[in-house]
Amino acid sequence: MRNLKLLKSLRSSELQGPGSPQCLAVRADTGSLLVASHYSITEYDPRTGQVVSEASLTAEGFLPEDGSGMVVGLQDLAELESACLGTAGGDVVLFNFNTCQLECVGSVDSGLTSMTWSPDEELVVLTTGQETIIMMTKDFEPITEVGIHQDDFGEGKFITVGWGKKETQFHGSEGKQAEVQPAAAWDDRTPRVTWRGDGQLFAVSAVCLQTGARKVRVWNREGVLQATSEPINGLEQALCWKPSGNLIAITQRHPNKHSVVFMEKNGLLHGDFTLPFSKDQAKVRSAKPDSRTVLEIYNEPHHLKSARAPSTVQLWVVGNYHWYLKQSLDFSRDSQKAPVCVCWDPERPLRLHVVTRSWISVTYDWGWTTGRSPGLDATDNANVAVIDGDKILVTNFRQCVVPPPMCSFELQLTSPVNQVTFLCQPQRTNQLAALTSDGQISVYSQGGFACLVAMTAITRMNENRPEPSVEDWRDSSGCAINFPVPCVQTALGSISGEVETRTTLASNISSFAVCNDFLLITTHSHTCRCLQLSVLSPFHSAGLQAALASDGGQNDETLRRVERGSRIVTVVPQDTRVILQMPRGNLETVHHRSLVLAQLRKWLDSLRFRDSFECMRKLRINLNLMYDHNPKVFLENMETFITQLNSISHINLFLTELKEEDTTGTMYPRPECSPAQAQPVSGQKKVDVVCDALRSAMESMDPNKFFLSILTTHVKKSVPELEVALQKVHELRVNPPDAPGSVSAEEALKYLLFLVNVNDLYEHSLGTYDFDLVLMVAEKSQKDPKEYLPFLNMLKNLEPNYQRYTIDKHLKRYRKALHHLSKCGEEHFREALLLVKEQKLYSEALRLYPTDGAHYKALSCAYAEHLMEQQQAEQAGLLLWRCGEPAAALQAFASSSSWRNAICAAQQIPLPPDQLALLARDLAEKLTEQRRFSEAALLLDQYAKDCEEAILALVTGSVWEEALRLIYMHNRQDITETNLKPALLEAFSTQTAFLEAQVATFTRHRTRLAVVREQKEKARLDMLDDDGPDCPDAELYSEASSVMSGSKYSHSNSRISSRSSKNRRKAERKKLSLKEGSPMEDRALMYALGEILTTVDKMREEVHSALKALVLFQFDKQAEKLQLAYDDALQTMEAAVPEVWPEGLQNSQAPLTGPNSTANSIMASFQQQQRPAASQGQHNV
Repeated sequence: MRNLKLLKSLRSSELQGPGSPQCLAVRADTGSLLVASHYSITEYDPRTGQVVSEASLTAEGFLPEDGSGMVVGLQDLAELESACLGTAGGDVVLFNFNTCQLECVGSVDSGLTSMTWSPDEELVVLTTGQETIIMMTKDFEPITEVGIHQDDFGEGKFITVGWGKKETQFHGSEGKQAEVQPAAAWDDRTPRVTWRGDGQLFAVSAVCLQTGARKVRVWNREGVLQATSEPINGLEQALCWKPSGNLIAITQRHPNKHSVVFMEKNGLLHGDFTLPFSKDQAKVRSAKPDSRTVLEIYNEPHHLKSARAPSTVQLWVVGNYHWYLKQSLDFSRDSQKAPVCVCWDPERPLRLHVVTRSWISVTYDWGWTTGRSPGLDATDNANVAVIDGDKILVTNFRQCVVPPPMCSFELQLTSPVNQVTFLCQPQRTNQLAALTSDGQISVYSQGGFACLVAMTAITRMNENRPEPSVEDWRDSSGCAINFPVPCVQTALGSISGEVETRTTLASNISSFAVCNDFLLITTHSHTCRCLQLSVLSPFHSAGLQAALASDGGQNDETLRRVERGSRIVTVVPQDTRVILQMPRGNLETVHHRSLVLAQLRKWLDSLRFRDSFECMRKLRINLNLMYDHNPKVFLENMETFITQLNSISHINLFLTELKEEDTTGTMYPRPECSPAQAQPVSGQKKVDVVCDALRSAMESMDPNKFFLSILTTHVKKSVPELEVALQKVHELRVNPPDAPGSVSAEEALKYLLFLVNVNDLYEHSLGTYDFDLVLMVAEKSQKDPKEYLPFLNMLKNLEPNYQRYTIDKHLKRYRKALHHLSKCGEEHFREALLLVKEQKLYSEALRLYPTDGAHYKALSCAYAEHLMEQQQAEQAGLLLWRCGEPAAALQAFASSSSWRNAICAAQQIPLPPDQLALLARDLAEKLTEQRRFSEAALLLDQYAKDCEEAILALVTGSVWEEALRLIYMHNRQDITETNLKPALLEAFSTQTAFLEAQVATFTRHRTRLAVVREQKEKARLDMLDDDGPDCPDAELYSEASSVMSGSKYSHSNSRISSRSSKNRRKAERKKLSLKEGSPMEDRALMYALGEILTTVDKMREEVHSALKALVLFQFDKQAEKLQLAYDDALQTMEAAVPEVWPEGLQNSQAPLTGPNSTANSIMASFQQQQRPAASQGQHNV
């Protein structure tokens, strides 16, 4: 639905020469015109009005001096920096632009009738006076020569399937005897050649020797005939091939009309359109297509019947299989001022060059535009005007969407229309003005029509001056506004803040429109952006370009995907509709999310809830936005919301879509300029708040009318209140209201069954213990009465508490069932105990029975058994001891090594002394296995009365001071010589050897770590030398990256992220291999060094105790040796700390955690924290 708008026309009359122009071409590199006449060839620049170069064709003998010669073809050859022209005498001449010299590169004795180059300028086709075709390369080497008139159809000959002969088929209304009429008398009868856009095929239109009518033949690039057209009456000389497609355009003269027909490459007709004149009114001299979609047709008046008619150049455009006449250029009736050469610019789209017989050149620059009404209020009808010859097709998009070529109404004019525009005054934007080809301006309004006198110029008038004047457009600072490039389409919009001029914001725009506060853009990446003008000022060119090129987020309301090639036709003001036109011409109406949300926000701010609801329901916008937009205002105007909707179904629809998600933070983010609305801080969930507020408002307004919606508020809550809803239905059944329009209990129950699964509702009704309600629900369900009636009858015969217990157990509400069963008496206690054991309701059961009863004791014993099975023996023992079962408690304490509680329970029983001693020995043995030597010695000494075993346990555990205390307390100094001193010396030897081994291992790992780091640093530097400083893998060899996050092996931890922590640690340890050359050897070495340092630091108390004992028993040499060994170990490790853990790693004390961390990086940072503070001082005794 676009029109062609004249952007600029350049008329130049400086070009003069003898004779008249015959051929016209355009230099692709300079844009200058090449004009060949009867006498010369001239290169002319219309922008400067200067002749660049010129050469005479008669002086060299290529054309006769009397002016009777003819140039049959002219082509610019950019690669050769020359122009190639062919003469009727048969010469092919090159005109060099640099030397202005002419060179004959070939000659045909029989003369030439046409010369046409392929689009890629690799081949040239010449037609000769002997009716032959000569194909040559760009170096003018002949490829083939064939006759134009061939008897054969060509390689694409159709296959006959034997359905009869041509003579027996239907031949139209004229019958079998109809003959093909010869070509028109004014036809020059010379062949016409046209190439397909890809240069693979060319078509030749020539007059058949037998019939005298034109026939079209299609040849391939090798000069092989492909197809021949069937005999067609009235074909004319105009011929062109559609640049992108397989259609050949030819003009045809019918008995009652003049048309352009299209022919496929197989020679069959495929569509046509009628020219706006009769068959004898005009002669179609040529038809030439633009590089894309515009077809130019040059007509001359027929001198016999329309001598006073002007010559015209028409521009036709196709859309939705309809051809529109977009421009009609009328030239003077004087034959000297009529066009003689017309051609399109090969580089600049929609630029047309015309040269008249009197050497006047005119260059037209066209641009696409959409004639839309510019109104911004609801009075604007969103009109779009489409030019189609002498008609204006107007579509009112506010009322309906009419696909082209149809329209809402037509405006018929007397002459072809060249331009149409709408009035820009508010409230009057539906008025339009049309400029016709004869210079008349017609103004149309909604109520009438007015025709003004012919005008040659329209200027912007300043009302403050007595005379019309044109003023420059200036910004707020007074500077003139200039665009860096000519603009084909402009629109006015209000943008907050200052925007830098002469800045190209985007370059991939295919169409745009400004509507209210929004700028809508379609891009070549097949997206439609809707940007709010009030927030565009922060964008600079790079930022906006990046935003337009991005794919956008999941909930980006400014972006919408559209069909490839979609363009904006118009936007309905104060609405959400955007009209898009597809490349094939059909229309689509979309509701852009930005426009929809902006409109909804306005309506919600003005409390127009019904309009908002209808729009959201129609366009599938989540209804939660009505509350999320401004929760406080929505809750304060709840009655207004109910009154405006005034529909039970609409209120129920709103309630059923409620969810806890805040749609303004996820699905529909707020605009950057809008303030965030504070959520109510009631502590309740959103769904509960809305349901409670709506229910309260509806109950206060009319509870009978809104009964179904009230039920919905109960069901929709985060914890559905089905029992309350069922109770209200039951009350409605018992006391039906008399008010008109009230809902019956059956209808309410049927609606409730629609909301809730029937089985769930049946179970909830059963949970109310109201059998009337249960029967009411069961009757409305699909259940068989044989399924529920026996069960209900059985329940009615039970005692009330046991009845409720049975119902709760059936519904698997075991806690309630236990509560009711506990009230049923002692005869049901065994059943209660069984229920507690099956469902593990021990804690609940203990609360229901008194602590001094037998039932409580039985439950406690059952609970203790359960705890013993769960390996919680100590808790079981406490429970048994509490309920008066010390013997069982003793066994539980003994199995859990809780020796203090066990001794207490044993003495409470009480146990005989020998059994108590035996118990103490058993407990001491378990404690010794757990390396709790001091506690084991206490049991052996105080309860087993065996001091020797107690002293030996202390000696085994290296508790030297406590062992000496017992030795002297029991006067057993003999044990000192027999057991204590030997054990002390053995401990000295063990600790000394262990320290030496640890120091040796630490030194070896430290040395190896230095070597590994040196190798990695060297590898990193080598990579930098080879690949430069931007090498992405250089960090893999850096010291910090090997510990923190640079290693490529750290990413493999994502495969074990779901494993248990134990398995993860095991997997990490597998990767930390100390094998030389392993990928993570440096990290493994650091881990091993940290473990050694931690182990040596933990020996401090043990060494300190051994040193005191050695000094006491005068083992000074051994004590000194142990002291020195431990001190040397600490000093060695302290000195290695800065080397093993450099300063860069020591500064990062916090564990490296977060979503981007791996198990390796977390372990490495945690390893630094575990490094003991070895530098805190000397460790001497």
